[in-house]
Amino acid sequence: MSSPNLYLRAAEDLRANEGQWNAYNSTGHCVVLAGPGSGKTKTLTLKLARMLAEDVDEPRGIACITYNNECARELEDRLLGLGIEASRRVFIGTVHSFSLTQIILPYAKVAQMGLPDGFQVATRTERATALDRAYRRIGGGPQNPQDLDFPMGTYRRSILNRDTTQWRESSPRMAALVEAFEAELRSLERIDFDDMPLLAVRALRQHNWLQRAVLAKYPILAVDEYQDLGRALHRMVMGFCFSTGMRLFAVGDVDQSIYGFTGANPELLRQVADRDDVETVPLRLNYRSGSRIVTASTYALGEDRGYQAADGQPEGDVYFHPRSGGYDQQARYVLDTILPAIQERQPDIGIGDIAIIYPAAWIGNALATAATARSVPVLRTDGNSIYPRNSRLMRWVELCAEWCCGGWRIGVPLFSRVANEGLRFFSEELPNENSQMEFQRQLVKFLWDRRDGTVDLRDWLESLHTQLVSGLLTGARSLQDERETFLTFLGRCTDGDCSHMVLSEFAGQSDGDHLKLTTLHSSKGREFAAVVMFGIDEGRIPRTDDTGRKLVEARRLFYVGFTRAQREVHIVYSAPNPSQFVTEVEERLAG
Repeated sequence: MSSPNLYLRAAEDLRANEGQWNAYNSTGHCVVLAGPGSGKTKTLTLKLARMLAEDVDEPRGIACITYNNECARELEDRLLGLGIEASRRVFIGTVHSFSLTQIILPYAKVAQMGLPDGFQVATRTERATALDRAYRRIGGGPQNPQDLDFPMGTYRRSILNRDTTQWRESSPRMAALVEAFEAELRSLERIDFDDMPLLAVRALRQHNWLQRAVLAKYPILAVDEYQDLGRALHRMVMGFCFSTGMRLFAVGDVDQSIYGFTGANPELLRQVADRDDVETVPLRLNYRSGSRIVTASTYALGEDRGYQAADGQPEGDVYFHPRSGGYDQQARYVLDTILPAIQERQPDIGIGDIAIIYPAAWIGNALATAATARSVPVLRTDGNSIYPRNSRLMRWVELCAEWCCGGWRIGVPLFSRVANEGLRFFSEELPNENSQMEFQRQLVKFLWDRRDGTVDLRDWLESLHTQLVSGLLTGARSLQDERETFLTFLGRCTDGDCSHMVLSEFAGQSDGDHLKLTTLHSSKGREFAAVVMFGIDEGRIPRTDDTGRKLVEARRLFYVGFTRAQREVHIVYSAPNPSQFVTEVEERLAG
C-alpha cells in the first residue's frame, strides 16, 4: 500500500522522544496520553502506517475512529503523505460513520435490528417532524418540543441498556419521548445520527458472531481523541478489544475533554489506560508552544502534568487586555491595536497565522463586522460559517472549487485527491469499478470545463448538482443530511447572503491568508502562531450556572483555547468582569 521507505524514514524523527518511540514500537493494546502539541497525530499516523505494513495481512485492514470529519480528513491527508490512501483496507471516520457503514448497512437484516427496508438517514427537517409527533404522542404540553431535542439526545446517549430500571426510572417522561421519537422516525423509514452507534452497540451486544465478523475485517482498532467519543464507542472498545480479540491503539487526553454535552466522559479514557493489559504511554513534550505559554497553560488547567516546551522553542508570551465597552468596541480594539502589534513584533506572522477564539458563535459577529469594515478577509469555523465545516460533502465541493481556481495548474490539490475523496464519499452509490470509472470521467470533464475562478458561484453549484451529484445524493441512504446542507447553501447563493460570491471566493475559504475566527470548541485540534482569546468574561466562561463537572469542563475548555498558541496568547476581557480563570492565570504569572 505504501513505500516502506516513507514511513520508516519518517519514523526516525520519533526516536528522540521516548514516549513517541515507545508508542510506535508497542505490540499489544496501547493508550497514548498526549498533551497539547505533543505530536500525537504524527505518532498515530506513523503507527497506523507501520501496523498496515507489518502487522496486518491483506485483505484485512485497520479501522480508525476519530471525533469528527475534520480530524478524519487530517489523518487521511497525513497518511496520503506516506503514500497510503484510504481504501477498503483502511477505514477512517467518526463513530457514527463506522457504525453505519461497517455494522448497520451490511448487517441490519441478518442482525434483526428492526429497521425498515430502504431506510435512510433523517434530515434535520425530518427529525424535527418526528419530534413534534412524538411530543404529541406522549401527551404534549405548552413547551416547544424542539427545546427537548438536546436533553433527549443526552438521555439517549447516557443510558445504553434500555432493559434496565435506570432507563425507565431516571426520567420516565424522557424515556417515553425517546421511544416515541424513534418510533416516529421508523414510520418515516429513517434513522438519525444518535441511532447509529446505539443500534450498533445493541447489535454487537446481542450477537457475538457480529463482533467476530468485524474482527475478521479489522484486527486492529485505532481511536483518536478517545476522551471525546462517549459511552457507545467505549462499549464497542470493551467488546471488540477485551472480549473478541481486536488490538487497540488509542490516543487521547483527559484534560482536553470538552464535549460533555454530547456524552463525552474523560473517565472512560482513564478506565482503559489503567487496565493491566494495556501499555500506557504519556507524551509530555510540547512542540507547539513557547515555555512561558506552557507554564501559563498549567495555571489555566489548574493541574501540573509535567509538560515542558521542546528545546529550541521560542519563549512565547501572554498578554492581558482589560477593555471597557461592549464587544463591538472591543472587536475594533483587537483589529486596530492587537493584530498590528503582533505583526510588528513578529514580522513573519501573516494574518492567516492568527486566530481569534471566543466562547460562543454570536460573539464572533462583532469581530467579523470589524474585520469586514477594515477589508480583512476572515474564515469562520463556528456556527456562523458560510457552511457547516464538518460537512464532508461541502468540504469536497470546496476542494473541487480549489482545483478549478488554479489547482489544476499547480497540482494543489491533485486531481487524484479530488477524485478519491469523491469516490469515498459517494461509495454507497458507486459499488463497482464501472460506476467508479464513469464518476471519475464525469468529474474530470466537469472540472476541466470550468477552470475559471470568476464564474458565478450559484451557476457553478447548480451545474455541479444537476450534472454530477444530484442522483448520487438522492439515492444514498446515508447522505440525506448532507444533501440538505448542500441545497441550503445553494439557496443562499441564489437569493441569500452568498448570492454575490464568485467561485474563487468560495475556494478561498481554505486560504491561509484569512484571519481565523472560531469558537473555543471548534479550535480543538488546531494551532496558530498567535491566538487572541476574546470575550473571556465571567458568565461566558464559565457560565453563571456552571458548577461541579460543568465548571471543571469549562476550565478544560479555557485550557484548550490557551494551548492553541505557538508564540503569543492575548486575553481580551471586559475590565470589571474577567473570568475567574483569567484572574488566576494573571495572578500566578505575576507572582
